[in-house]
Amino acid sequence: MLTTLLPVPLAPEISLHLAGSDVGLFDQAGGEFRSDQPLPFWAFVWAGGQALARYVLDHPETVLNKTVIDLATGSGVAAIAAAKARAAQVGITDINPEAIAAAHRNAAANRVTLSDDVGDPDVILAGDVFYSPTVAEQMIKRLRAERRKDRQVLVGDPGRGYFPERLFEPLAEYTVPVPAALEETEALATTVWRMR
Repeated sequence: MLTTLLPVPLAPEISLHLAGSDVGLFDQAGGEFRSDQPLPFWAFVWAGGQALARYVLDHPETVLNKTVIDLATGSGVAAIAAAKARAAQVGITDINPEAIAAAHRNAAANRVTLSDDVGDPDVILAGDVFYSPTVAEQMIKRLRAERRKDRQVLVGDPGRGYFPERLFEPLAEYTVPVPAALEETEALATTVWRMR
């Protein structure tokens, strides 16, 4: 997918290689979902990731000198914010190898370093991960396991239908600019949540 290095709307301190604002998620697949090819979620900066990035940049003490993992990193926006906020080490995970490559490319563009493996984290970040019932179920299980280990779990979510609000407390809310071609609106109210 063709991308351009662009500033993140809610966190312009960060620039990412992104698809244009007139490109939708399914455009590369001819408007269809094909299960044999992962969708290029990494080519977009989703509202949940933007909100997490803004929160971490505004509250660097959240990650300062800590080990952080960004789950389902996509473009890497939240991970890059953590690295810029001087986390000791920032790891990324994603089921799509293209997302991992994109996150490393984006980190290099922002002069920070991300790792594929960091061991035991202090803080878990997860942006926009409750978009389907299957993924939400997997994420809830993983995030609860992390919280049971006394790790801080922060989630950015713009009101996706499968977000389990009862498990979280709100920390901050942002109006996040998003491409209309992606979200069918130009802004989403997005909350950063902490797992109870």
